[in-house]
Amino acid sequence: MASQRKAGALLGYANILTKNIVNLIYVPLLLHYISQGDYGVYQMANSTVFALTLLSAGFYGAYIRFYMRAKAQGTDLDVRRLNGMYLLIYIVISVVCVLAGALLVINVDLLFSGGLTAKELVLARELFSIMIFNIAVQMMSIPFNSYIAALERFVYQQTRQLFTTLSLPLLAVVLLNFGSGAVGVAISQLVVNTVLLVMNINYAAIKLKMRFTFSGMQSGLLKSLIVFSFWIFLNQIFDLVNNQVPNFLLGAMASSTVVAVFAIAVNIRYIFFSLSGTMAGIFSPLINRIVATSDDNNELTRLMTRVGRYQMMLFWYVFGGFIILGQFFIKLWAGDGFQDAYWLVLIMVLPIMIPLTQNTGIEIQRAKNRHQTRSVIYIFTAVLDIVVSAVLIPYMGYWATAIGYILSIMLGTGLFMNVYYQKRIGLDMLFFWKNQLGIILVSFIPIILGLVFTQFHPISNLVMFIIVGLVYSMVFAVLLWLFALSRQDKAMVMKSLGRSSHSFKHAR
Repeated sequence: MASQRKAGALLGYANILTKNIVNLIYVPLLLHYISQGDYGVYQMANSTVFALTLLSAGFYGAYIRFYMRAKAQGTDLDVRRLNGMYLLIYIVISVVCVLAGALLVINVDLLFSGGLTAKELVLARELFSIMIFNIAVQMMSIPFNSYIAALERFVYQQTRQLFTTLSLPLLAVVLLNFGSGAVGVAISQLVVNTVLLVMNINYAAIKLKMRFTFSGMQSGLLKSLIVFSFWIFLNQIFDLVNNQVPNFLLGAMASSTVVAVFAIAVNIRYIFFSLSGTMAGIFSPLINRIVATSDDNNELTRLMTRVGRYQMMLFWYVFGGFIILGQFFIKLWAGDGFQDAYWLVLIMVLPIMIPLTQNTGIEIQRAKNRHQTRSVIYIFTAVLDIVVSAVLIPYMGYWATAIGYILSIMLGTGLFMNVYYQKRIGLDMLFFWKNQLGIILVSFIPIILGLVFTQFHPISNLVMFIIVGLVYSMVFAVLLWLFALSRQDKAMVMKSLGRSSHSFKHAR
């Protein structure tokens, strides 16, 4: 499994790099084929329909924990019953998704007539009609994907994700060339997710021999599953509010062009989440195994700190590069009219440094079944985000949604969670932050140097953009090596380089 984690992590970051490169090409293509207004309607519809994923009620996040318990304390029959229960749950959820989506389609005019034109309302109705079936297909894929994750088949998962990354925009561009507009983009999502569902069923049922038993299901297991998942569900509400509801509010209270600018900023913000989430997901089975066997808080603290250091290095490298190059990048990528997206990214991304370097802590909480308090606190911060956004949007537009987001992140994932990890979970957060401080301080140096240089020599063309980016990367790497990496970190890097060199010589 260790080899699966290493290969999965490498493939995961390769996939992220590929996805971001694809997005660099894909988003400008979308804006070329469809208007800024239609792009805003598409993003608003996508964010709204995504809310239906709340119907999964956190069951996906609970599967690995209950699978590990069934393997450690039960029999193969218990695993089959767990699988059968999950499949039935998601069949019901998929049906409810379609019914709830139908109500949404019927009430499009009522919900969005204040912010969208008559033509945009027609487009929104068409997009909603396709996207609700897309969500239902995604729901049906979760039981099989959960089983694959529990068995730590990360190579398959990341390879499948790479297929999605490449096939979705290719199919969308083909449909856009036939004049399908934003509707074609939604159709491409449905087609690709249907193919993924078939792939997951085939791999889980045939390759991994996933089996289901629908008789003799224990009501106690279902009750424990529902209670555990309910608290994850509350946390999902927080994530939904902070990542999806702003687009809904802007669409209802402002205009489609305002939604489009904010959507560009959110797309860039998502890059930072993807950089962090890959590693946390890979370590989830290991964390559950540690808790199930020894529940050693010292081992968990060291694991969270080690993973957090790598995430911190990556965060500041990418964030620093965006600070220096971001304004030219957005103009090159999205075109004119999106200049404010740069400042939106800066003020929204900096606070998420904290949760993005501590998301292994979420897996630790769930493995310990101590995630309830976190979910409750996040509900309060989500309400704060909604209230601030709703009150200020008429006066400040997308700046209002950014302010609400920042407040919720700083109070919830920032202040409260670090105290909670220290006092209730038993992790040594002082040790964690002591090991992150050097990375943060060293990262300031290349960022300041880059800002000073671009102040006197503004980036005005692609060649200069690339040169400044390369110089920044080299300076960042050298300073990190000299002043931030520990001996253990350096030894691991040299060991990895040695393996790569040996493999290259062997290949020759």
